[in-house]
Amino acid sequence: MNTATRTIDLKRGKDLSAGLEPGYFARRDPWDWLFALLVVAGGLWAFAHYHASMDIYEKWILAGTVPSLIWLGWFWRPLRVLMVVVAALSLLAIWLYHGPEGQADLARGDHVFLLKYFLSSQSAILWMSMLFFMSTAFYWGGMFMRDGRGAAFEGLGSRLTWVAVTLALVGTMVRWFESHQIGPDIGHIPVSNLYEVFVLFCWMTAAFYLYYEDQYRTRSMGAFALLVVSAAVGFLLWYTVVREAHEIQPLVPALKSWWMKLHVPANFIGYGTFAIAAMLGFAYLIKQSATETRWWKLAPLWVLGVVLCFEPLVFRQGATDKGGSYWFVYFGVSALIVGGILAGRRRIASRLPSFEVLDDVMYKAIAVGFAFFTIATVLGALWAAEAWGGYWSWDPKETWALIVWLNYAAWLHMRLMKGLRGTVAAWWALVGLAITTFAFIGVNMFLSGLHSYGAL
Repeated sequence: MNTATRTIDLKRGKDLSAGLEPGYFARRDPWDWLFALLVVAGGLWAFAHYHASMDIYEKWILAGTVPSLIWLGWFWRPLRVLMVVVAALSLLAIWLYHGPEGQADLARGDHVFLLKYFLSSQSAILWMSMLFFMSTAFYWGGMFMRDGRGAAFEGLGSRLTWVAVTLALVGTMVRWFESHQIGPDIGHIPVSNLYEVFVLFCWMTAAFYLYYEDQYRTRSMGAFALLVVSAAVGFLLWYTVVREAHEIQPLVPALKSWWMKLHVPANFIGYGTFAIAAMLGFAYLIKQSATETRWWKLAPLWVLGVVLCFEPLVFRQGATDKGGSYWFVYFGVSALIVGGILAGRRRIASRLPSFEVLDDVMYKAIAVGFAFFTIATVLGALWAAEAWGGYWSWDPKETWALIVWLNYAAWLHMRLMKGLRGTVAAWWALVGLAITTFAFIGVNMFLSGLHSYGAL
C-alpha cells in the first residue's frame, strides 16, 4: 500500500469516527447526574410533604415537572445553579415560618429578620423590582461607557438580572406556600391575577433574555430587553400601591382548575419572548438610523416616545391621586429615556451587535413564543370546554388571542417562505408587541368578558 492510499484510508477513518458521537446520556458528566439526583430527591420530598394538598392532576404535573427540570438543567447549565439556589432559599423561608412548636405561622413574617426584609413573598418581589431597575440602569450605563468600563457595567447588569430572577422565583414559591397557610381552599399556584402574572412575566422574560445573551456572547442587547421588564415592574408597583394587589385572594370558581397551571405559564412564555423580539426589533431600527439626521426618518424613536409618554394617561383612569402622581413620575422618566436614546443613538448603535445577530435572535424569540402560545391556546380551549361547555365562545380575550396568533403566524410564514428580514421584520415585531399588550392587559381595561379576572 503506497503513502497516498494510506492517507486516504486515514481520512476515511477520521470521517467515520467523527460520525460516531456518544449518545445523549453518555455525554452526561458526574455533575449532571448529581443535579438529576437532587431534582428527583426534591420531587420526592415535595410529594411526601404536600401530597395531601394535591389532586390527581397536580400529582401528575409534579411527576412531569421532575424530568422537565432535569432536561432544562442539562440543556442550559446556568439553570442548575438557579434551581438549587431558589430551592434552598425557598426551603429556608418555609423553615423560618415554622415556630418552635413546628407549626407554620405567617405572623412570623413581621418579626423574623430574614422573612421581613428578604424572604417573605412580598419582600422578595420588592427586591426583584429594585434589582430589575438597577440592572436596566447598568446595561444602559454600559452603552455610554468606553469599551472596558462599558463591558464591566454590562456584566454587572447581567449579574443583577440573575439575582432578580432568583428572587422573583423565591417570591413566587414562598407566596405559593403562604397561600396554603391562609386556608385550605385559598392555596394555589401564584399565576391567577394580574399581580402574580406580572411577576411571572418579569422573570420569564428576563430568563429568556439571559439565555440569548449567553448563547450569542453579547450583553449589549440587555439595555433594550430589560426596558420592557422594567416597564412591567413599573406597572406592578403601581398596581400594588393602588389596588393592594399583593394581598393573597381566594381563587374565583372558574380558576379552580389544574388547566390553569399549564395554560398560564405557556401563555407567558409567548408574551415574554414576543416582548424580547419587539425590543430587539427596536434596537435594529435604532442601529439602522444611527447616522440619520432628518426627523421624519427617526420614526421609531418618536413612536416609542408617544407610547411611553402617553401611557400614564391611560392608566390614570380610575386611579387615586397617589396613583396619578406615580404615573406623572413615570412620564418624566420615560421622557428622559427617550431623550437619552435620541441623543446617544450613534453611540448605542456602535455598541449593539450586528444586524444579523439582532435579526436572528428576533426570529428565534418569535418562533419559541409562537410555539408556546399555540400550546397555550389549545390548552385554553380545552379548559374552556371543561369550565363553560364549549371550546370557543368569541369572548374578547379569545378573539384577541386569535389575533395575536394570526399576527405571528403571518410573521413566521413570511420569514420562512418569503425571506422576511430587516426593517419590515423589525417594525412588524414592534406592531406585534402592541397587539400582544392589548390582548394581555388592554382587554382587561377596556373590554369585559369571561376572562376578566384582573380588572384595573
